[in-house]
Amino acid sequence: MTDDWITVGRIVRPQGNRGEVVIAPETDFADERFRIGALLRLADSERTLVVNRSREHDGRWIVEFSGIGSIDDAEALRGVELKIPAADLGRLEPGGYYVHDLVGCRVETVTEMPVGPVTGVQFGTGVPLLIVEGALAEVLVPFTAAICRRVDMDARLVVIDPPDGLIELNETEKGRRTAPDRVQK
Repeated sequence: MTDDWITVGRIVRPQGNRGEVVIAPETDFADERFRIGALLRLADSERTLVVNRSREHDGRWIVEFSGIGSIDDAEALRGVELKIPAADLGRLEPGGYYVHDLVGCRVETVTEMPVGPVTGVQFGTGVPLLIVEGALAEVLVPFTAAICRRVDMDARLVVIDPPDGLIELNETEKGRRTAPDRVQK
């Protein structure tokens, strides 16, 4: 693994005035990651928070942490990434990949034409989309067996067989996107 700590969510904002926060999950295992008693490390810090209470609401999580008791405490956490040790990641089924493992893989077509490196994975469209840094802009590539023909983690390579025009039509403006921590092809 490329990192000892893996991002599983980002604190979006405070919720109410008692220190609860809204978390945008970056994991498919949100129930596990934000369960009562879970330990989450703040990015770029040695500080660890313990989940006292949590609930899912409209795809986000409302979480109360020990020691965060006011809106000011919660506001100080706005935008902070929450991480878990890489060792806590579970084993995936065949064809499943963690997003952090796909990021950095180079993408090329079956004809060996380079497309660019994977910079992230976009969710929310029903089919995960690899975000690839193309020559001109980002290229969104559906992460399906019909298009992504081979994933070679040892070679850090994703081989795609895109339909005509896919690369050109899916170029988008560059920008940050967040994603869950795993994807199933």
